[in-house]
Amino acid sequence: MQIRELIETAKDTDRLLSPLEAAERQVKTPKHLSCIINVDTEKTYQTIMGFGGALTESSGYVLASLSAADREAVLKAYFSASEGLGYTFARTHLNSCDFSLGNWACLESRDESLASFSMAMPERYQIPLLKDAFRAAGGHLSLLLSPWSPPAWMKDNNDMNHGGKLLRQYYPLWASYFVRYIDELAKRDIPVWAVSIQNEPEATQIWDSCIWTAREEAEFAVEHLGPALEKAGYGHIKILVWDHNRDRLWERASESYAYGGAEKYIAGAAYHWYSGDQYDAVRRVAEAYPDKLLVFSEGCVEGGPRPGAWFTGERYAHNIINDLNNGCQAWIDWNIALDFTGGPNHVGNLCDAPILVDTEQGRAYYQSSFYYIGHFSRYIRPGARRLGLRMDSWMVPAAVDGRMGNTMEACAARNTDGTISLVVSNRTEADMVYRLSLSGDQEERTLVCPPRGIQTLVLG
Repeated sequence: MQIRELIETAKDTDRLLSPLEAAERQVKTPKHLSCIINVDTEKTYQTIMGFGGALTESSGYVLASLSAADREAVLKAYFSASEGLGYTFARTHLNSCDFSLGNWACLESRDESLASFSMAMPERYQIPLLKDAFRAAGGHLSLLLSPWSPPAWMKDNNDMNHGGKLLRQYYPLWASYFVRYIDELAKRDIPVWAVSIQNEPEATQIWDSCIWTAREEAEFAVEHLGPALEKAGYGHIKILVWDHNRDRLWERASESYAYGGAEKYIAGAAYHWYSGDQYDAVRRVAEAYPDKLLVFSEGCVEGGPRPGAWFTGERYAHNIINDLNNGCQAWIDWNIALDFTGGPNHVGNLCDAPILVDTEQGRAYYQSSFYYIGHFSRYIRPGARRLGLRMDSWMVPAAVDGRMGNTMEACAARNTDGTISLVVSNRTEADMVYRLSLSGDQEERTLVCPPRGIQTLVLG
């Protein structure tokens, strides 16, 4: 077994995505073997398409407070394949979202001709950020476009906030609005990879929101949006449903997919993490609909920023590992950057982000979550196939409940160049000694992952 690279991040050390010699972590006389990790190189699962983050108006606003050089450094840190995390996905909003400076739409007043459609608001911070992210990524990003709310005048509550529903008479016009926005992005050399029908369609929020049933989402996709995209020459743009939490992923996806014509126009489903660890729902959808896309499209630590916190990175690792191990194909974080209030957010729904910016001092601070995400996005590259993996306890783990799954987690994938990337996360306060074996390889390695640490091993 050849360990080409071993990369490590660990709490209370200076190791942040730091390369080490494998010999530095090899254990010759394992006194406290914790577990055995068996990677089945013959058992392959979904193709992993890539990782990314959200390019919101708030992120654009915050990054505009940095010098040109520091702003460029942040974008390279995320999107450069050679110098950064190698993000290949991004998500942005159609009209305003809560992480905007206020409610706005590209068509503020009733105008069914779309003649007064304006890009003035997205041009302030969103469009410059999108352009620069595409440039930092070498011109290649898969961009997911998601609306939080149609214009207020298209809704039954005449309000972009507080839920409400799109009036049925405006289904065709709302589809045309999608197309017009995609046209405007195309004029600016910003191609769209996919759209979701609605962000969090079951949530009535104090911010931009709109309610859709599963059947309504499918109807809109099949009868209106899909044909409108096709007619405009955008038939390649994928349509995703749900874009809400894991807990209802199965019920919503299966109902939308059952709608007549869904097989043509609905490419898959997107989901978020805010309901908890319902990975069984992810697995159930992945197994029942192997030809449909399954995209994690949003997750963050809520309740404001957590500067310097370590658990935030560990939460990301826990979610990414379990999402991938249950069939997720692409994983997109929420805001790439926020300020030290956890905003701006026009209703005070403040959150954390992998990069926090001191807008007064003009300085960016990289958080543990940034480095933890990098253990996946840098080394599990687009086109990788997830491999079978089994983790067996050897001794009772050093944790309160003694359960291995609550202490040590791992996932593995084979990249298109034949290398295997294995990510191992240790959430305990103790060294985690593990024995690694690959199917068909007689050689085993015994290694140690430090307390509150994460490692990526590139094998080949």
